[in-house]
Amino acid sequence: MAKNYPPITQQYEAAVLKARRKIRALVAEKHCSPLMLRLAWHSAGTFDVKTKTGGPFGTMKLAAELAHGANKGLDIAVKLLEPIKEQVPILSYGDFYQIAGVVAVEVTGGPEIPFHAGRVDKLEPPPEGRLPDAVKGCDHLREVFYAMGLSDKDIVALSGAHTLGKAHKGRSGFEGPWTTNHLVFDNCYFKELLSGEKEGLLQLPSDKALLTDSVFRPLVEKYAADEDAFFADYAEAHLKLSELGFADA
Repeated sequence: MAKNYPPITQQYEAAVLKARRKIRALVAEKHCSPLMLRLAWHSAGTFDVKTKTGGPFGTMKLAAELAHGANKGLDIAVKLLEPIKEQVPILSYGDFYQIAGVVAVEVTGGPEIPFHAGRVDKLEPPPEGRLPDAVKGCDHLREVFYAMGLSDKDIVALSGAHTLGKAHKGRSGFEGPWTTNHLVFDNCYFKELLSGEKEGLLQLPSDKALLTDSVFRPLVEKYAADEDAFFADYAEAHLKLSELGFADA
């Protein structure tokens, strides 16, 4: 069933386009696409389908949510983006942070992801503990993503975005990139996962767990062999994630 997106004015649409341009320039200057994508993900990934709480509604700018353990380092993203947000005051923070995530994927060579504006910011942050824990396995991944309303295919496709970025000891307890070029969005995450651990590259327990599951592993193999298939499924999963709790189904 089609989503019931709220109507958007021409002025708001113009602000969306301006934000896209400015964020592209920021990413090019600071090489911060992984951080922007993480901000968008963590903003959206707190949604709980049963209680209809959390989700991509701008609460990440609040000190209480930035203080969550899973969000270490995201204060940097918020600070980098704030001068741009001041130039587009009409935009909600919920929309603004999701625009940053879409831009981060597109400018690094990933798929184009549809974006629909109209999120209304919330005033209270979600409770801590709704985001994935990198040291846990498949049961945990399912528990977390099913709570958002996402599927097994979404879990594996979204995991593939680890092709961007690297872990930082002070934020996650882990150190190093997942792939040899952590600023290019491609299917190398799945290729590296199947090829086994390599010196200098990171494989988290939650990454390795994908290979042990009878549903997850065939998807890993599919995406490693077919980047177009990965891009198609990733774009679909990213769109779902970015719209959790937004617009009536």
